Amino acid sequence: MTKIRVMDETLANKIAAGEVVEKCSSIVKELCENSIDAHAKKIIINLSEGGKKKIEVIDDGCGMSKEDAVLAFMRHATSKIYKDDDLFFIDTLGFRGEALPSIASVSKTNLITSDGGIGTHIVIEGGKKVLEEASDARVGTSITVTNLFYNTPARLKYLKSEQYELANCVSFVEKLSLSHPEIAFLLTNDGTTLVMTSGSNNMLKTIHEIYGLSVSKRMLEVRASNDDFDLFGYVCKPEILKSNRNHMIVIVNDRIVRNNDINRAINDAYYTYKPDIKYPIVVLKINTDPTLVDVNIHPTKQDIKLSKMDVLYDLIVKTIKSALYKALLIPDAIERLPESNPIKDEVITDIIKENDTDYEVKSTQATFDFAASTSNDTKEEVVNINPCMKKLKLYPVGLAHGTYIIAENETGVFLIDQHAAQERVNYERNMAALKSHTFHQTNLLLPITIELSGSEFLAVQKEIPHLNELGFDIAPFGMNTIIIKAHPTWLRPGYEEESIRKIIDLIVSGITSIDPVKFNESVAITLACKMSIKANMRISHEAQEELLDELCACDNPYNCPHGRPTIIKFSIYDLERMFKRSMN
Repeated sequence: MTKIRVMDETLANKIAAGEVVEKCSSIVKELCENSIDAHAKKIIINLSEGGKKKIEVIDDGCGMSKEDAVLAFMRHATSKIYKDDDLFFIDTLGFRGEALPSIASVSKTNLITSDGGIGTHIVIEGGKKVLEEASDARVGTSITVTNLFYNTPARLKYLKSEQYELANCVSFVEKLSLSHPEIAFLLTNDGTTLVMTSGSNNMLKTIHEIYGLSVSKRMLEVRASNDDFDLFGYVCKPEILKSNRNHMIVIVNDRIVRNNDINRAINDAYYTYKPDIKYPIVVLKINTDPTLVDVNIHPTKQDIKLSKMDVLYDLIVKTIKSALYKALLIPDAIERLPESNPIKDEVITDIIKENDTDYEVKSTQATFDFAASTSNDTKEEVVNINPCMKKLKLYPVGLAHGTYIIAENETGVFLIDQHAAQERVNYERNMAALKSHTFHQTNLLLPITIELSGSEFLAVQKEIPHLNELGFDIAPFGMNTIIIKAHPTWLRPGYEEESIRKIIDLIVSGITSIDPVKFNESVAITLACKMSIKANMRISHEAQEELLDELCACDNPYNCPHGRPTIIKFSIYDLERMFKRSMN
């Protein structure tokens, strides 16, 4: 008896479903891409319980005849590939004969479609057709998927929470709407609208509809081309950055893709304009000859390989750098330079504009080793370097480069980074306020409204009760918008909206999934940075004295909350040795 047998078709479809249907957003992806391939101008996605209970996709595309509707649920049946060579000239999005039968094999699938003639209604449960009848459907297609994984319990238990599945669906539809601004998208969950675009065929308007006005007005258009690639899109100014790469959207030949080389090119273009741990909002469309793109390296067709990647890399970096340089540099800076000393592009890109920088949230345990920072320190000097922190006293004598306070005491001379020093002071003050749970509120005369993307709104909505416990008065305010009516008094006046946006960024980055203590610490660190004196801001002698007194009163005056040193010491011995006053 042979051991090898041909699998039952239903079983084969269930196995194939493991590649196609990873989560609810996988179904949304496949159904929406089929709608796009059908030349739809409007696509409606209705979810229930984040897609776990129901996924419905309705389009106004070309629809299907009865014969095509039946064939669509058969494996390896497709309208998109006819011969081998078509694999190298792929200009459609669908899964090429696997998606619908795979989805139908692990769910109850209801299809209603018409190409202008008599419509067709088909119901399939667990891969078996249970109904086929005529319908009076309009032109287009409607597919409803329910009871997902009902016949594969092992897969069902790996579906995550409703919030997680919904967030993935929202994120994908947002990206899809940006890749196809000519199509109007509507996404709802249990009757609540989460994404709505107009189909205006204007990418900037779609960015506005997804991210809000505050983001769209800070986007810069980029456009370039060479013999192999056409580049178009929008990149944000570095004043708006995210904690992850989810908002770096790359579209190659109208397909949303993942490619580390392209992401690296985008990040390299922002070099010196942003911290390494932060990422810009970018929507970048790349059109090229399909023969230069391999989309068949993964079943989802999202991971791709590109020929002539070095050419594309140079084009992306040069184009984005040029846009950032024109937007960010002071307009008359170059005009004031002598004509005999032209500045080349390579030099210009090395100019660093020092800003209030966001840093990665790290443990505050790291400390600067002052004993190791200078050589030949005596034991007495080491004791002086690390005295009881409450007894440290520094006397300011001046300010260097508008950034470093020069101070002294009986043990030596000190350089203090005024920004890092105030970060430490603000951090300990903020942590004390957060730990006390006795928050005093400041009511805003004019409430602040903040527009968010759908995925950001979902994350923030979940944490609103916790934010209100911290002294805020935040509530939902329409579609993907929140309103802030009050804030805790420890927020720096004039920076309320900026500070709240930083807290939102922490929430979206997933920091709240760790624990409330970590979240409070992250808030304290982030706001400490935003509330601190900036570099190149000259403060009075009295302000220097006040800052140093507050720093010396801190539990740990020697490090900012990110672990950077606040104080660098030159002992008396070091000074004498450097000036050759001591020969030992």
